[in-house]
Amino acid sequence: MKRINQSEVPIQEVSSPKGDFSIRRRHLSLALGGVKDEGPWAGGHAFDVELSTLPPGKKNWPLHAHAAQTEYYIILSGSGLVIDGEGNEMPVSAGDHFIFLPGEAHQIINNSSSDLSYYVIADHHVSDVTTYPKTGKRMLKPGNECIYPTKADYHEGEE
Repeated sequence: MKRINQSEVPIQEVSSPKGDFSIRRRHLSLALGGVKDEGPWAGGHAFDVELSTLPPGKKNWPLHAHAAQTEYYIILSGSGLVIDGEGNEMPVSAGDHFIFLPGEAHQIINNSSSDLSYYVIADHHVSDVTTYPKTGKRMLKPGNECIYPTKADYHEGEE
């Protein structure tokens, strides 16, 4: 058995270039020997657990949907909004639990004056495609490369 205390796990701060998106994260399952972006097939865990904190006025990530990944959220403190793929806003606060299944676009916004903290628990898959509805970009896993897809004939360049 491996054990950690979350206070011992380093905080990773991630911010976008213009500052709209900003999050502080503790990768708890990685601290227990998980492998980033890799599930049990590569020595990682079957799920990822992260303690996240959104500062006031910030968004966690651009609105996005995973093709394969499920994400389960537990709000620990603070309040904010969860946005879905239809643009619906759902207020959330301490004690709320919610889940986003594959294909369901989502985003969290801290519209309050204090930090919003939550756990996110995500399952792992060998591969996933994250779609960003606003721009049409895709992020491909493994590799975590963002691309703009273009349509092509199925057999184009193959024969």
